[in-house]
Amino acid sequence: MINRLSRRLLTRGSWPETQRLAEILRTETVGGVLLLFAAGAALVWANSPWSQGYDALSEFTFGPESLHLQLSLSAWAADGLLAIFFFVVGLELKREFVAGDLRDPSRAALPILAAVGGMAVPAAIFIGVNLAAGHPENVVGWAVPTATDIAFAVAVLAVLSTHLPSALRTFLLTLAVVDDLLAIIVIAFFYTDHLSPGALALALVPGGLFALAVQRGMRHWWLLVPLAVATWALVHASGVHATVAGVVLGFTVPVLGRHASAEDFEHRLRPVSAGFAVPVFAFFAAGVTVGGWSGFGSALTHPVTYGVIAGLVIGKPLGVWGTAFLLAKFTRANLDDDLAWRDVLGVSLLAGIGFTVSLLIGELAFGHGTPAGDDVKIGVLVGSVVAGVLASAVLLSRNAAYRRIHEMETADHDLDGVPDVYASRQDRTEPGA
Repeated sequence: MINRLSRRLLTRGSWPETQRLAEILRTETVGGVLLLFAAGAALVWANSPWSQGYDALSEFTFGPESLHLQLSLSAWAADGLLAIFFFVVGLELKREFVAGDLRDPSRAALPILAAVGGMAVPAAIFIGVNLAAGHPENVVGWAVPTATDIAFAVAVLAVLSTHLPSALRTFLLTLAVVDDLLAIIVIAFFYTDHLSPGALALALVPGGLFALAVQRGMRHWWLLVPLAVATWALVHASGVHATVAGVVLGFTVPVLGRHASAEDFEHRLRPVSAGFAVPVFAFFAAGVTVGGWSGFGSALTHPVTYGVIAGLVIGKPLGVWGTAFLLAKFTRANLDDDLAWRDVLGVSLLAGIGFTVSLLIGELAFGHGTPAGDDVKIGVLVGSVVAGVLASAVLLSRNAAYRRIHEMETADHDLDGVPDVYASRQDRTEPGA
């Protein structure tokens, strides 16, 4: 422990700028702003007189062809860099299932089932819109409006300076965690074009060695990184989307016990994910040429575009809020005393901000650079903006109430470092109280 502390102090002393930058990138607001900036830059470049340069950069290909890794830059961003993002997601999921709110099924039942409803209703709306428009071939994109971008959603909350009460924040985070898990399952089972069992079986070798190493407390980058890359490459060669490898590897990292390292891994990799991997993916994924206002208006009339928008703006809040309301009405599930149904509506609207995973599923469903793929991008961008604006209006209307709840939850009148609300709970549980 002393040696580890010494290394940290030496690192901070030697690289203060790097340490400071990493801490900045760990903040949720900065990650969301970088994501927004990257997407905006891609849209501007793709619709400028120099749009051919953007296309050439996106399609620039490199990598070993013998290993099936001769990919374009946009594919490297979607298949490679997003694996880092999904590794962090895997760490978060493991922590929530082992030591977080999801370890108690009764407490997590309401947001878990609300997340399921929040994926089913948008998918049904998208399918219904495209079938009604006479385009059954578009149904393959049913999962596009089902995913929530938690980085963007939390960034919106941070920008609004909304003092979310702990119960509502727990609801939002549980909702997002389950949403991520379901999106990963959807990608693995519904968007795998071909499957090579041999490559998938071989991936178990480096993946198993990675799991064995982290379970025994090994944290040497020169050992873990090659094993992780080998696992990723073999999963990619198998036909399963390579980001699934990131999630699986994240699940192998121990959360509790003597060799627990999930928190340390997440602390180190979150700046790389939020500050580089996700913004670069957004830059290559969001650049769609809309052809001016006339082209943009035309795209809004396409069933894929308005199907995605309807799924995000209408389907998400209807699925999340409606499921939670029905559960509270017909079961023993109840909201926290500090929350109103308007609060759940605000979070449900916020869940309609779909970006990273929605764009990824759009590329998997329709391909990169196709007309339907471009419609997905426009639908995701417009739907996310509308959902964010509506959520902001609802949550800001409750900001005064949130501030009072926040002050009550953090009040510490005796200055003992323990909020009064927790101290009173402890007094009631002590013997003789």
